[in-house]
Amino acid sequence: MGIQDTAARRDLAVRAAVAQGIVGAADPAPPLACLLDTDGIRASAAALTAAFAAAAAPGTPVLHAFAVKACPLVPVLRLLAAAGLGCEVAGPGELALARAAGVPAHRIVLDSPAKTPAELREALALGVAVNADNFQELDRLDALLASAPTAAAPTAAANAPAPTASPLGLRINPQTGAGAIDALSTATSTSKFGVALRDPGARERVVGAFLERPWLTRLHIHSGSQGVPLRLIAEGVRELHALAEEINAAAGRRQVDTLDIGGGLPVNFGSDEETPTHADYVAALHAAVPALFDGSYGLVTEFGRSLLARHGLVLARVEYTKSSGSRPIALTHAGVQVATRTAYAPAAWPVRILPYDATGAPRTGVPVAQDIAGPACFAGDLLASGRELPPLAPGDLVGVPDTGAYFFTAHYGYNSLPRPAVHGFSVTEEGAVRFTQVRPAQSLAEIVAEAGGAL
Repeated sequence: MGIQDTAARRDLAVRAAVAQGIVGAADPAPPLACLLDTDGIRASAAALTAAFAAAAAPGTPVLHAFAVKACPLVPVLRLLAAAGLGCEVAGPGELALARAAGVPAHRIVLDSPAKTPAELREALALGVAVNADNFQELDRLDALLASAPTAAAPTAAANAPAPTASPLGLRINPQTGAGAIDALSTATSTSKFGVALRDPGARERVVGAFLERPWLTRLHIHSGSQGVPLRLIAEGVRELHALAEEINAAAGRRQVDTLDIGGGLPVNFGSDEETPTHADYVAALHAAVPALFDGSYGLVTEFGRSLLARHGLVLARVEYTKSSGSRPIALTHAGVQVATRTAYAPAAWPVRILPYDATGAPRTGVPVAQDIAGPACFAGDLLASGRELPPLAPGDLVGVPDTGAYFFTAHYGYNSLPRPAVHGFSVTEEGAVRFTQVRPAQSLAEIVAEAGGAL
C-alpha cells in the first residue's frame, strides 16, 4: 500500500478527483461521485484474515465470506476474492454477482429467510453452502435432496453417497438481546431470523432435526450488526458452540463440523479511528469461548460493513446556499439516494461532513451551524442538521466518509435520481492517485428503460 494514513489518502484522492474531472465545482464535471479506497479495502481484508489465523489452531479451515449486500459491486467482489475472501449471498441477485466475480461455488454461502424452491435447487446444483432458516425449509430440503442426483462425495455420517456437494446447515437465533439499533438487532426474542433457540421445545427439536438428517453438518448464527456490542456477539457464538457440542454428543459422532458465526462487527462512524478492530473481535470470542479456535470446527465468517465502510467517500458539489429561519443551508447533490438510512433515521445513522473548496483542498474558516441538504423533494433529505462547519459556498464540495458499505453501493431511486459513478483509487508511495471505474454513472436512458419506457 502507498501512503498509510487513511485521511491523507482521502484528501489526496479528493484533490485528484477534482483535477481529473471525476467531480467538480461546475458543469461539465459531474456534481456527484463516489470513491472507494482499494488500498484500504485490501488492508482490511488482510487484517481480518490475520486476526483469525493468529487465533485458530493450525490447519483449521476458515472461510471469510464477504456479505455481498454491504457492497454489491462485481469489481469489489473480485478484489476481495483476490485477497482470499468468498461471498455470503442472500438471494439470486447476489449469487449472480458472486458468480460474475468469479467466486467459486465452494466459497459461496447462501443465507436468506425466504428462499424459494428454485433458489435452493440452483444452490444445490452448484454446490453452494446453504444455511436453512427454519424447520419448514429443512422439510423443503428433504424433498429436494430426495429427488436430486446423487453426488460422488461421502457424507460425514456413514460414508453413504451425499445427495449434494453443498454443505448444509441451520441458522439459530440465540435470543441474546438487542443492540442500540432495533432494526439491525437480529438476536432479539422475536427476530424473524433462524430458529428461536430459547422458545419452549426449540432446542430439543433442533437436536432431533440434526439426528434425523445426517447431511446436516453446519450451525449458523448472525447476531451482530451496527450497534450490537462485542459482548452480545460473543455470547451468541458461545451459545452456537454449546449447541454444536450437544448435537455431536447426541449423535455419538462429529456430525456438526463447521460453525458459521456470521459477521456484524460495528464500525466507528465518529472519527477515522478504527474501533473495534477484527483483532478485538477475535479477542472477545476467544475470551468467551476459547474452544472455538481449538480446531474442532471449521469456521465461516460473514463480515460486510467492517470491511468496506471506512473506505468509501461520497463527494458532492454544493449547488446553492441559502438561509431559512436564520439557519444557513447548503444544497448539495448527495442525499437520500446515497445515504438512505441517514435521511430516514438520522439519530441512528449520523455521518461526518468533510468540507472542501472548489479545488478539493480542505475548507477552513470559523465554524457556523448549517444544514447539509440533499437534492430530493422531501424535507427530511438531510445529511446533517445544524452541523458546525466552515461557511460553505456554491462550487464547494462536501465529503461524506465511511460510506463504502450500505450507502452509495445500495442506491435508492427516489425522484429517479441517477446512480452516481463509483471510482476505486489507489495512492502510490509518491502520492500519485490512480482511479479505476468500478461502476459507471447511470444514464437517463437507463432510468427510462428501467421504468418500462420501452413497453
